[in-house]
Amino acid sequence: MPSTNVSTSDPADLDKPAMARAKPFGWLLVITGVIAWIASFTLVMERLHLYVDPNASASCDFNSWISCSDVMKTPEAALLGFPNPFIGICAFAVVITIGVVLLAGARMNRWFWICVQIGITAGMALVCWFWFTALYTLAVLCPYCMIVWSMMIPIFVFTTLRNVNHGVIPAPAALTKVLNEWAWVIVGLLYIAVLASIFFRFMYAIIG
Repeated sequence: MPSTNVSTSDPADLDKPAMARAKPFGWLLVITGVIAWIASFTLVMERLHLYVDPNASASCDFNSWISCSDVMKTPEAALLGFPNPFIGICAFAVVITIGVVLLAGARMNRWFWICVQIGITAGMALVCWFWFTALYTLAVLCPYCMIVWSMMIPIFVFTTLRNVNHGVIPAPAALTKVLNEWAWVIVGLLYIAVLASIFFRFMYAIIG
Protein backbone atom coordinates (compact mmCIF):
# COMPACT_ATOMS: atom_id res chain seq x y z
CA MET A 1 0.00 0.00 0.00
CA PRO A 2 1.22 3.57 -0.64
CA SER A 3 2.59 5.38 2.37
CA THR A 4 0.23 8.05 3.67
CA ASN A 5 2.55 10.02 5.92
CA VAL A 6 1.23 13.57 5.98
CA SER A 7 3.37 16.65 6.48
CA THR A 8 3.02 20.32 5.63
CA SER A 9 6.32 20.31 3.72
CA ASP A 10 8.62 17.69 2.31
CA PRO A 11 12.34 18.38 2.76
CA ALA A 12 13.07 16.06 -0.18
CA ASP A 13 11.24 18.55 -2.41
CA LEU A 14 13.31 21.58 -1.48
CA ASP A 15 16.08 20.95 -4.02
CA LYS A 16 13.65 20.11 -6.83
CA PRO A 17 12.25 22.45 -9.49
CA ALA A 18 8.80 23.84 -8.71
CA MET A 19 6.80 21.47 -10.90
CA ALA A 20 8.56 18.42 -9.44
CA ARG A 21 7.37 19.34 -5.94
CA ALA A 22 4.28 17.78 -4.42
CA LYS A 23 2.01 20.83 -4.12
CA PRO A 24 2.59 22.50 -7.54
CA PHE A 25 2.50 19.12 -9.27
CA GLY A 26 -0.64 18.19 -7.33
CA TRP A 27 -2.35 21.39 -8.47
CA LEU A 28 -1.32 20.68 -12.05
CA LEU A 29 -2.91 17.23 -11.91
CA VAL A 30 -6.10 18.55 -10.33
CA ILE A 31 -6.57 21.45 -12.76
CA THR A 32 -5.69 19.58 -15.96
CA GLY A 33 -7.53 16.47 -14.76
CA VAL A 34 -10.73 18.40 -14.04
CA ILE A 35 -10.67 20.13 -17.43
CA ALA A 36 -10.06 16.86 -19.27
CA TRP A 37 -12.68 15.04 -17.19
CA ILE A 38 -15.31 17.67 -18.01
CA ALA A 39 -14.47 17.38 -21.71
CA SER A 40 -14.73 13.57 -21.52
CA PHE A 41 -18.01 13.75 -19.60
CA THR A 42 -19.45 16.17 -22.16
CA LEU A 43 -18.50 13.78 -24.95
CA VAL A 44 -20.24 10.93 -23.15
CA MET A 45 -23.41 13.00 -22.83
CA GLU A 46 -23.22 13.96 -26.50
CA ARG A 47 -22.76 10.30 -27.45
CA LEU A 48 -25.77 9.23 -25.39
CA HIS A 49 -27.78 11.93 -27.11
CA LEU A 50 -26.77 10.48 -30.47
CA TYR A 51 -27.83 7.01 -29.33
CA VAL A 52 -31.30 8.41 -28.65
CA ASP A 53 -31.43 10.41 -31.88
CA PRO A 54 -28.90 9.31 -34.54
CA ASN A 55 -29.83 12.33 -36.66
CA ALA A 56 -29.11 14.86 -33.92
CA SER A 57 -26.22 17.28 -34.06
CA ALA A 58 -23.71 17.64 -31.24
CA SER A 59 -23.02 20.99 -29.61
CA CYS A 60 -19.53 20.92 -31.12
CA ASP A 61 -20.61 20.42 -34.74
CA PHE A 62 -19.43 23.50 -36.61
CA ASN A 63 -18.66 22.44 -40.17
CA SER A 64 -17.51 19.50 -42.28
CA TRP A 65 -14.09 19.22 -40.58
CA ILE A 66 -14.95 20.25 -37.00
CA SER A 67 -17.70 17.88 -35.92
CA CYS A 68 -17.91 15.71 -32.81
CA SER A 69 -20.88 13.74 -34.07
CA ASP A 70 -19.08 12.75 -37.27
CA VAL A 71 -16.16 11.45 -35.22
CA MET A 72 -18.45 9.63 -32.77
CA LYS A 73 -20.06 7.63 -35.58
CA THR A 74 -16.74 6.10 -36.70
CA PRO A 75 -15.35 2.73 -35.51
CA GLU A 76 -12.28 4.56 -34.18
CA ALA A 77 -14.50 6.32 -31.63
CA ALA A 78 -15.07 3.01 -29.84
CA LEU A 79 -11.59 1.53 -29.74
CA LEU A 80 -12.38 -1.03 -27.02
CA GLY A 81 -15.97 -1.66 -28.06
CA PHE A 82 -17.46 1.24 -26.08
CA PRO A 83 -17.17 5.02 -26.57
CA ASN A 84 -13.63 6.26 -25.97
CA PRO A 85 -14.71 9.10 -23.61
CA PHE A 86 -15.56 6.48 -20.97
CA ILE A 87 -11.81 5.78 -20.82
CA GLY A 88 -11.23 9.47 -20.17
CA ILE A 89 -13.82 9.66 -17.41
CA CYS A 90 -12.13 6.81 -15.52
CA ALA A 91 -8.54 7.82 -16.26
CA PHE A 92 -8.87 11.51 -15.40
CA ALA A 93 -10.76 10.69 -12.22
CA VAL A 94 -7.61 8.80 -11.17
CA VAL A 95 -5.42 11.77 -12.19
CA ILE A 96 -7.56 14.14 -10.10
CA THR A 97 -7.43 11.76 -7.13
CA ILE A 98 -3.63 11.57 -7.28
CA GLY A 99 -3.47 15.37 -7.36
CA VAL A 100 -5.76 15.70 -4.34
CA VAL A 101 -3.75 13.11 -2.41
CA LEU A 102 -0.55 15.04 -3.11
CA LEU A 103 -2.15 18.30 -1.98
CA ALA A 104 -3.20 16.53 1.23
CA GLY A 105 0.47 15.80 1.91
CA ALA A 106 0.57 12.06 1.32
CA ARG A 107 3.76 10.41 0.05
CA MET A 108 3.56 7.37 -2.20
CA ASN A 109 6.16 4.66 -2.70
CA ARG A 110 8.27 4.27 -5.83
CA TRP A 111 6.23 1.37 -7.19
CA PHE A 112 3.15 3.60 -7.15
CA TRP A 113 4.88 6.27 -9.24
CA ILE A 114 6.14 3.63 -11.67
CA CYS A 115 2.53 2.57 -12.20
CA VAL A 116 1.49 6.21 -12.62
CA GLN A 117 4.23 6.77 -15.19
CA ILE A 118 3.20 3.67 -17.14
CA GLY A 119 -0.45 4.74 -17.10
CA ILE A 120 0.28 8.34 -18.14
CA THR A 121 2.64 7.19 -20.89
CA ALA A 122 0.02 4.77 -22.20
CA GLY A 123 -2.53 7.59 -22.11
CA MET A 124 -0.19 9.87 -24.04
CA ALA A 125 0.40 7.15 -26.63
CA LEU A 126 -3.37 6.73 -26.98
CA VAL A 127 -3.81 10.49 -27.42
CA CYS A 128 -1.13 10.49 -30.12
CA TRP A 129 -3.05 7.73 -31.91
CA PHE A 130 -6.29 9.73 -31.61
CA TRP A 131 -4.52 12.81 -33.00
CA PHE A 132 -3.09 10.91 -35.98
CA THR A 133 -6.39 9.17 -36.67
CA ALA A 134 -8.41 12.39 -36.47
CA LEU A 135 -6.07 14.27 -38.82
CA TYR A 136 -4.95 11.68 -41.33
CA THR A 137 -7.58 8.93 -41.28
CA LEU A 138 -10.89 10.61 -40.50
CA ALA A 139 -9.94 14.18 -41.48
CA VAL A 140 -12.42 15.46 -38.88
CA LEU A 141 -11.66 17.22 -35.60
CA CYS A 142 -13.56 16.98 -32.32
CA PRO A 143 -13.12 20.12 -30.15
CA TYR A 144 -13.67 18.26 -26.88
CA CYS A 145 -11.12 15.66 -27.92
CA MET A 146 -8.63 18.44 -28.58
CA ILE A 147 -9.18 19.75 -25.06
CA VAL A 148 -8.20 16.30 -23.77
CA TRP A 149 -5.11 16.31 -26.02
CA SER A 150 -4.07 19.71 -24.68
CA MET A 151 -4.39 18.57 -21.07
CA MET A 152 -2.48 15.32 -21.61
CA ILE A 153 0.60 17.16 -22.85
CA PRO A 154 1.49 18.90 -19.53
CA ILE A 155 0.32 15.88 -17.53
CA PHE A 156 2.77 13.64 -19.41
CA VAL A 157 5.68 16.09 -19.46
CA PHE A 158 5.50 17.04 -15.78
CA THR A 159 4.78 13.53 -14.54
CA THR A 160 7.96 12.47 -16.32
CA LEU A 161 9.80 15.50 -14.91
CA ARG A 162 8.62 14.67 -11.40
CA ASN A 163 9.64 11.03 -11.66
CA VAL A 164 13.06 11.80 -13.13
CA ASN A 165 13.81 14.25 -10.32
CA HIS A 166 12.70 11.81 -7.62
CA GLY A 167 14.68 8.88 -9.03
CA VAL A 168 11.64 6.90 -10.15
CA ILE A 169 13.04 7.03 -13.68
CA PRO A 170 16.83 6.63 -13.62
CA ALA A 171 18.40 9.40 -15.67
CA PRO A 172 21.83 11.02 -15.91
CA ALA A 173 22.27 14.41 -14.27
CA ALA A 174 22.67 16.12 -17.63
CA LEU A 175 19.29 14.86 -18.88
CA THR A 176 17.63 15.82 -15.60
CA LYS A 177 19.07 19.33 -15.90
CA VAL A 178 17.79 19.69 -19.45
CA LEU A 179 14.30 18.53 -18.44
CA ASN A 180 14.24 20.89 -15.47
CA GLU A 181 15.25 23.88 -17.57
CA TRP A 182 13.25 23.12 -20.70
CA ALA A 183 10.06 21.43 -19.48
CA TRP A 184 7.81 24.40 -20.19
CA VAL A 185 9.51 24.93 -23.54
CA ILE A 186 8.88 21.27 -24.41
CA VAL A 187 5.20 21.72 -23.52
CA GLY A 188 5.02 24.84 -25.67
CA LEU A 189 6.74 23.15 -28.61
CA LEU A 190 4.32 20.22 -28.42
CA TYR A 191 1.39 22.64 -28.51
CA ILE A 192 2.89 24.41 -31.51
CA ALA A 193 3.50 21.09 -33.26
CA VAL A 194 -0.15 20.04 -32.74
CA LEU A 195 -1.48 23.40 -33.94
CA ALA A 196 0.86 23.36 -36.96
CA SER A 197 -0.23 19.84 -37.90
CA ILE A 198 -3.87 20.90 -37.73
CA PHE A 199 -3.21 24.04 -39.79
CA PHE A 200 -1.34 22.26 -42.56
CA ARG A 201 -3.79 19.34 -42.64
CA PHE A 202 -6.82 21.63 -42.95
CA MET A 203 -5.13 24.58 -44.63
CA TYR A 204 -7.48 24.28 -47.61
CA ALA A 205 -10.46 24.87 -45.32
CA ILE A 206 -8.84 27.46 -43.02
CA ILE A 207 -7.61 29.80 -45.75
CA GLY A 208 -9.99 28.73 -48.48
